[in-house]
Amino acid sequence: MKARRNKKQIPSFRKLLKTSKVKLENKLKNKQFKQQSTLKKYRKEQRKLRQAVKDAVSKKPIPLEDPKEKRPGKRIEREEEEEEEALPLDMMDEDDLQLMRDLGQRASFLTRDLSSSEPVHAKKRKHERVIDKYEKIPRTLQTAPEKELIHLLPIKDKSGIIPRTREKPVTDSNQDEEDQEELELEEEIVEDPIRELTLEEHLIERRKKLQEKKMHIAALASAILSDPESNIKKLKELRSMLMEQNPDVAVTVRKLVIISLLELFKDITPSYKIRPLTEAEKSTKIRKETQKLREFEEGLVSQYKFYLENLEQVVKDWKQRKLKKSNVVSLKAYKGLAEVAVRSLCELLVALPHFNFHNNIIVLIVPLMNDVSKSISEMCCEAVKKLFKQDKLGQASLGVIKVISGFVKGRNYEVRPEMLKTFLCLRIKEVEVKKDTEDINKPKKFMTFKEKRKSLSRMQRKWKKAEEKLERELLEAEASESTERKLKLHTETLNIVFVTYFRILKKAQRSPLLPSVLEGLAKFAHLINVEFFDDLLVVLHTLIESGDLSYRESLHCVQTAFHILSGQGDVLNIDPMKFYTHLYKTLFKLHAGATNEGVEILLQCLDVMLTKRRKQVSQQRALAFIKRLCTLALHVLPNSSIGILATNRILMHTFPKTDLLLDNESQGSGVFLPELDEPEYCNAQNTALWELHTLRRHYHPVVQRFAAHLIAGAPSEGSEALKPELSRRSAAELFETYSMAAMTFNPPVKSSSSKRKSEVLQGDSFLNEDLNQLIKRHCSEVATHLPLDFTKYLKTSLR
Repeated sequence: MKARRNKKQIPSFRKLLKTSKVKLENKLKNKQFKQQSTLKKYRKEQRKLRQAVKDAVSKKPIPLEDPKEKRPGKRIEREEEEEEEALPLDMMDEDDLQLMRDLGQRASFLTRDLSSSEPVHAKKRKHERVIDKYEKIPRTLQTAPEKELIHLLPIKDKSGIIPRTREKPVTDSNQDEEDQEELELEEEIVEDPIRELTLEEHLIERRKKLQEKKMHIAALASAILSDPESNIKKLKELRSMLMEQNPDVAVTVRKLVIISLLELFKDITPSYKIRPLTEAEKSTKIRKETQKLREFEEGLVSQYKFYLENLEQVVKDWKQRKLKKSNVVSLKAYKGLAEVAVRSLCELLVALPHFNFHNNIIVLIVPLMNDVSKSISEMCCEAVKKLFKQDKLGQASLGVIKVISGFVKGRNYEVRPEMLKTFLCLRIKEVEVKKDTEDINKPKKFMTFKEKRKSLSRMQRKWKKAEEKLERELLEAEASESTERKLKLHTETLNIVFVTYFRILKKAQRSPLLPSVLEGLAKFAHLINVEFFDDLLVVLHTLIESGDLSYRESLHCVQTAFHILSGQGDVLNIDPMKFYTHLYKTLFKLHAGATNEGVEILLQCLDVMLTKRRKQVSQQRALAFIKRLCTLALHVLPNSSIGILATNRILMHTFPKTDLLLDNESQGSGVFLPELDEPEYCNAQNTALWELHTLRRHYHPVVQRFAAHLIAGAPSEGSEALKPELSRRSAAELFETYSMAAMTFNPPVKSSSSKRKSEVLQGDSFLNEDLNQLIKRHCSEVATHLPLDFTKYLKTSLR
């Protein structure tokens, strides 16, 4: 038993090691605790010592007796101290004052006022009269001049409140007079008006201030551009200069800061949208580089937001004709400031469609497209057009179209036509859409496990799995958007556009928006659903027959109808004869003046109606249009004549049998009826293109060339063939190339001059010889007479 007990009592090496560690830890803790307690004691003693020194300096000596003992002398002592403090010391003798101070050192009954008949333990009266106290003070003769006191703030002590006073220094009267003179001189100096600057000095001072501000802006901008992540806080400093208060340079500095911030944001903004961090992302630990990037992104987004708010406020203040309280910027200057702000918003709309707050910019820009100010309205419309042209995917375009559609509906279709004309710049064309529909590939189908097991070995399955994984990763990492998404966005955009167009056709047919609607329908008609074709053609024909449309608008209706029929409408069995008749009847209404209004649309209509639909067009109809177009070419401007003759050349190639118009022999029965409005029944085969011979003598060389070419039968080879720069261009391109918008001929027309001036017949050469002799004789007789007297002739005529 003893041996066992001894065995149990003997600790193992691990236990000994563990025990020693515990002991060492305990010793270390005890040592630390002792050090801490020693430090605490030392700090406490030092604190007491400092307090004692402070009390000795600032307070009166404490009596030798224990102040804590409750004795009546303490209360009396306090009363007497209060009475002593209440007395004005300057009314006591110096000996009495010294005696009172000495008595204050001892706490005894002597400290009491012996003249008072109060009991020792009497309580202090709360409402003691001031006059009684004053009467107890002994009187002394006034030997020295009375000193004036200045009352200072009192000090609160353990014994009570100690009032403080200070003697007012005695000043000499002479010194007072000098001081008074100095003050008067200072007042005179202050009252002197500040010297007014001349206009030249003022401009020099303004230029100097402006140069300083420019240097400051440039320094901040260059620092931000050099290291955006480190200097992102300087954006705030630069943005604070938008509140410039110096009236001389406020407007210019604010404009410079707006433009500088615009360029900075365009340069340092990343090519992705910055999203807010989640709580989980904020709580996780990240590297320093990632943290720095996050701080940069957060600062950039916040400063960009504040910048947009500042621009919005500038535009809003200008629209509401409000001024700031400081009146630094005048109302006239606010318009220029607002234009700069709107230009910056337009630039951001186009340059940063992928970044944050783009929808907010759209909401600001769209109402300004309908602004009263023409410059601001044009600026915003041009920005939206530019955005539509460069937007390949269609996400930004869809956002703008939604806001414009809602705005037009909210204003009850009373908006500028330019707003709807921006729709024409949408990148939704027939070729692109067809290409998208053809190129849409189904997502790649990977092999199932069963298919792999049947056709592949184990090693091949392993390789196939790795290959499919790699392909999936590549598809996910592909930067370009899928064509499916693009087609979906385009479809949604077009639906909103057509809804807007159809609403205007239904509710506001006499609106000034109708030309823009018809033009838009003419461009996107091939993308309309087939279900709407019948109703839309009826609406267009009703509009034409109503007579409310201008000639240009009616041409748009015709163009829209044939665009519908040339696309998906090929499958429909619709005869558009009434549209052919309308165009043939109204060709001579075309504007022949300098505006050339409607010629370009007419050329596009002829291309769609006759060239692209050549299988549905009869020879009689083609002959009638060629004849009427040649007549029209006689009384329009040269570029319009060139476009019309180019169209006739294409028609003569498309319909080869129309060359019979170049022969003077009649074909078939009947006589040509040029006044008839039906192209099918006007007997155009029985006429000839005599207009070409007249056009061959035209003053414009290109018109002459085209007329000679058509007279020869529009050959593609030989001496009468056209040059490539004329033959390879369409009629619309030739119309634009030889445009006379600049009021000059292209190419320059040579001035006509007479060949021989000597051969020109004089006036008398046309007369008979006998008549010439009679005239000469009478002229010579009149010359020999004296001054004429017309009275005799008058008398004879009266008789």
